[in-house]
Amino acid sequence: MMNKNGWIKIVEAFVAILLVIGVLLIIINQGSLGEKDISSQVYDIEISILREIQLNNTLRDYVLDAESPIEWKEDNFPSEIKDKINSRIPNYLDCEAKICRLEDNCELSEYPKGNVYAQAAAITTTLETETEEQLKQLKLFCWTN
Repeated sequence: MMNKNGWIKIVEAFVAILLVIGVLLIIINQGSLGEKDISSQVYDIEISILREIQLNNTLRDYVLDAESPIEWKEDNFPSEIKDKINSRIPNYLDCEAKICRLEDNCELSEYPKGNVYAQAAAITTTLETETEEQLKQLKLFCWTN
């Protein structure tokens, strides 16, 4: 009869090596699991805020009546737009907006350190009354705080 103890020891050693490798892989991947990619969540939040402003006639008029370009920190930025954005952003984000003409390159004058997530929405009047001055964009910039 063959010695089965030898085969059992080989299988035990193989299983032990697999367990050690599994534990090491879990420990190594802990670092990458801790850093979640929140970009899709932030973009979804930005898009929903911009869509609400686009679809609300009153808020859309505030954007269209504003000077352009105008940044968030300026005194004459529409407070109703600020209030709408501030009421919808989660606690882990800081956001600013800028209103520009549709054809302009709409950028912040100062960018914070880290990742900045930006989305833009075209804000227009009805097609029958559109002029070039009434074609604006509202761009929302968000980053984690």
